[in-house]
Formats: sequence, C-alpha cells, structure tokens
Amino acid sequence: VQLQASGGGLVQAGGSLTLSCAASGIILGSNFVGWYRQAPAKQRDFVARITSGGRTNYADSVQGRFTISRDNAKNMLYLQMNSLKPEDTAVYYCNAGGSVTGYWGQGTLVTVSS
Repeated sequence: VQLQASGGGLVQAGGSLTLSCAASGIILGSNFVGWYRQAPAKQRDFVARITSGGRTNYADSVQGRFTISRDNAKNMLYLQMNSLKPEDTAVYYCNAGGSVTGYWGQGTLVTVSS
C-alpha cells in the first residue's frame, strides 16, 4: 500500500490550498480515509475523515474552512483548505484505515504566513 500526498506549499493567511493523496494497493472508496496534521514539536492530530459511505467529520478547528473529498474513479483523496491561518501550519498526512492500524502517506508541508 502506498499513499502519496502532494499539494502543500507556502501560502499567506486567508489563502487556499488543495492537498491530494494518490493511493495504490488499497481502494480508498472501501475504506475509512482521512487527513491528519503534525505541527512542529506537537503530536499528530486529526483533521478530517470520510467514510466508505461518504460521511465526513472534521476537527473543530477546521470545520467550515476545510472540505474533504474522494474521487473513487481516480482512487484519490483531497483536502480543500480555505481561509488558512498561521496555526494551520503543519505537515499534513493522508491516512487509510484509521490512525491506529491504517496506512500513512509521507506527508506534505503546509506553511501559512501571517
């Protein structure tokens, strides 16, 4: 199983970015998939998830600003991030199968300048 995250970069506060996660060896549409992030010197935190049935959940800190989506035909996972804040700065990881026993991508760095 491989998860390849991309789309990170440097953006000003208030800006937008879209992260992508390409999967191989696993069918994202059949799994519980999501995004997590880890800021410097902090633990990895939940950001958003989408179930196989399409139900979504978000961390309170990103609710209303981030949108998780999945393209089953392309086996891709996305995270649209709007109204970015400096506190959103972190390495973002895609995950398939849950945070305890699932699979992780390599992470993509998002830096939000004030």
